[in-house]
Amino acid sequence: MKKDILTAFGEVVTPFKTPPGPLWFLSPRTILPSLFLAPSHIKIRPMRHFIVATALGLSSLPLLLGLTVDPQFIYLIALFGPLAIRAVIDYTQTRHAILRNFPLIGHFRYIFEAIRPEIQQYFVENDSNGSPFNREERSVIYQRAKNVIDALPFGSKFDHYHKGHEWLNHSMVPLRPESSFPKIKIGGPHCQRPYDASLLNISAMSFGSLSANAILALNWAAKEGGFAHNTGEGSISPYHTEKKGDLIWQLGTGYFGCRNPKGDFDGEMFREKIQAHPTVKMIEIKISQGAKPGHGGILPGRKVTPEVAAIRGVPQGQTVHSPPYHKAFKTPLELLDFIEHLRELSGSLPIGIKLCVGRKSEFLSLCKAMLMRQTYPDFIAVDGSEGGTGAAPLEFANSIGHPLNDGLSFIHSALTACDLRRHIKIIASGRVITGFDLLKRLVLGADLCYAARSMMFSLGCIQALRCHKNDCPAGVATQRKTLTSGLVPEVKFKRVANFHRATLESLFEMMAAAGLVHPSQLRPYHIQKRLNDREIKHYGEIYTFLEKGDFDKGLAPVAWMSSWEKAKAESFCP
Repeated sequence: MKKDILTAFGEVVTPFKTPPGPLWFLSPRTILPSLFLAPSHIKIRPMRHFIVATALGLSSLPLLLGLTVDPQFIYLIALFGPLAIRAVIDYTQTRHAILRNFPLIGHFRYIFEAIRPEIQQYFVENDSNGSPFNREERSVIYQRAKNVIDALPFGSKFDHYHKGHEWLNHSMVPLRPESSFPKIKIGGPHCQRPYDASLLNISAMSFGSLSANAILALNWAAKEGGFAHNTGEGSISPYHTEKKGDLIWQLGTGYFGCRNPKGDFDGEMFREKIQAHPTVKMIEIKISQGAKPGHGGILPGRKVTPEVAAIRGVPQGQTVHSPPYHKAFKTPLELLDFIEHLRELSGSLPIGIKLCVGRKSEFLSLCKAMLMRQTYPDFIAVDGSEGGTGAAPLEFANSIGHPLNDGLSFIHSALTACDLRRHIKIIASGRVITGFDLLKRLVLGADLCYAARSMMFSLGCIQALRCHKNDCPAGVATQRKTLTSGLVPEVKFKRVANFHRATLESLFEMMAAAGLVHPSQLRPYHIQKRLNDREIKHYGEIYTFLEKGDFDKGLAPVAWMSSWEKAKAESFCP
């Protein structure tokens, strides 16, 4: 005799035409739902009527027992009554098929979906396969931030023969690591107030995206550790200035903090802000960012509190969409004009741009404009498509823009070939977790680096992936007071400063192992990469590095020369 078939949703079905009996619904298996479907050829008996009838019956049972047995039973209505009401609501609503077909029980699906990131992170993934940051990466940040031992026991867990594995070539005559860290001077020939920057700084994260306590702790750490704090495009808040850490004021396409009612750039407002905030050391024009290049910024309306709205100059409670383009310039020459205008308004502070590399001919157009005008930005921050701390559309986050290593090597080579590199510093933005990550960016041409998500981890971020929902459990990426109160700046700023110091220490320990004393000595051949089981190449063989004059001499690769010939100083369009 064939047995009943239990569907994955907990319903009992049978291939027989005869019914399984009058009490089939009392089987324990009928009340163990899940979210899969039975095969289409099997007849399924609906459960929605049974679930609602059961809920209503349970809610009326206390009344019956109270009238016939003991009045105390009536109080059980408080337990079963809400369940019955919820079941009826689920039964009658039309928006969610799962809840309509399986009242009450269907809510387990949404509960498990809500806690899926936590279940994945703590119970499923191992130390090396988590995403976007694995457990091993997060742990080293936590350990260094807390200033506890970060040594790895019993050898590496990583497969060193795996495709993509990278390592530093060490020396047979290593050196003693430097005890002090050098600063990088940012400021070209037209800058009268250059800034000495740390090799590692806090990347752009706005107040609004991050909580007040998170911003306060980050800036406090910048003051304590002697490094810079990028404001993000959300303007300068009181939490950026209270502890007087050095600031890099980022101007996005929304010009928050210096915009008129139409959303255009307001030069006088900008000048007043600069004069009122002497801790602003550099200005960064954000052309595009890694997570959503060509898209503009997004701040969900639930995060736009009265305070955030006042600082940005936007309506309270409404989602803020920064436009994908700038109104202050449209061409390479106009961008240089805007840079000169900001330099004048700011009292000759270093002015730079931030971008994720897209169409290469457009950046080469900017290079031609710089050669024509003989004026330059003081720095260029290069973001990678793999970056991002806030909300971004899936297609933009996954499928637009050059990854950091490719974009960084391109910018460095383009500036070198045009003989512009000596005037402009390059900042690599993104995914710096360890000293080795920092070292790789320097090898590819960066002078210094930004880090965002690792700084968030050092604040206590647990990668709950709720940055855009305003309910970050660590109080980092939320505006809810009940959650931000859990992040205590007096404690967390020390952890950010610890992480910054420990990361630089690990960088210089690695360089000393390679027989080097200064980042300027790093070369592409110092980093090796496994391409497959039998082939290993160094960065100099993997990435293209141009020399001065290669465009003029026609020595650049064919694809580069094609982009160079298309480039025009008068327009970004080829």
